[in-house]
Amino acid sequence: MRYFFHIGYSGTHYNGWQRHPYGVGVQQVIEDGLKKILKQPVAIVGCGRTDAGVHASQFFFHLDVAQPWEFDMLFRLNKVLPPDIAVFDIIPMEGLPHARFDACKRSYDYFIHTYKDPFLHQVSSLYHVRNLNLDTMQAATALLPLYTDYRHLCLTPEEHDNTICHVTEARWFIDQQGDRLRFQITANRFLSRMIRIIVGQLLQTGTGVLSLQEFESYLALEKAPKHLSPAYPQGLYLSKVTYPFLDMSPSPSFSSAGASL
Repeated sequence: MRYFFHIGYSGTHYNGWQRHPYGVGVQQVIEDGLKKILKQPVAIVGCGRTDAGVHASQFFFHLDVAQPWEFDMLFRLNKVLPPDIAVFDIIPMEGLPHARFDACKRSYDYFIHTYKDPFLHQVSSLYHVRNLNLDTMQAATALLPLYTDYRHLCLTPEEHDNTICHVTEARWFIDQQGDRLRFQITANRFLSRMIRIIVGQLLQTGTGVLSLQEFESYLALEKAPKHLSPAYPQGLYLSKVTYPFLDMSPSPSFSSAGASL
C-alpha cells in the first residue's frame, strides 16, 4: 500500500532533501524515524530535491508498506522527528502514484530583506541593495512565461534530458518600505539552481548591472551569461506541489517570517 506524506521543513541545518554521504539530509532523518517506528529499514521517494539550506513549506514523499499500520503514525512520526521537520498529513493512495514523477506543478517563493535583521537571517536572504528599479525587475519577470528553454539559466544543463520548463506564473511582492521582497514562481519543473540563478539575474536588472534586453537575450538563447551566481539558499522555499489527483493548500502554520508579503 502506498501513502503520501505531506510535510514541511526548515532546511537550515540540512544538506538538502536527499540522502547522500556528504552531510545529513532531510530524507535520511525521516527514514531513520520511520525505521524506529516500523522496526525495519524503509526507503521513501520525495517530490523533488532541495539544496542545502533551502526550505520547504510544502513537500510530499511516498512510502510503500505491505500492510496498513494500526496506530497514529502522524503522532508517532512527529514525536520522533526534530522540531525543524513537521508532518501535516498522511494520505492513503489508490494505486501507485509517484510523488516525484506525477507532480504537474511546483511553486517556489524567495524572500529578500535589504537591512540586517538577526531574526530573518535563516529564513530570508540579506542583500544590501538600495534604490532597486522595481519596474525593471517586474518587466524582466514578466518575460519568464514567454520563453520555455532555460538552458542559459541553469547551472548544469548537461545533466538534464532537456532544459524545457513551462513557467506559468512569476511575480514580485514588495512591502511599503521597499526593503522586504518576495519572488514567486510556478512551473511544471525546474532545473538545477534555476530559481536562485533567476533571482540573482533579476536583482542585477534592478541594480542596473544587467539591462532588460540582455536578460531577455539569455531567455531567447541569443547569448549566455558570462557568470552564473545563484542567489543565497536560505531565502528559497518550495511552497506548493500540485498533482492531478492531489491539490492541497500548504499548512498555514508553516511559513517564513516574510510570508505576509
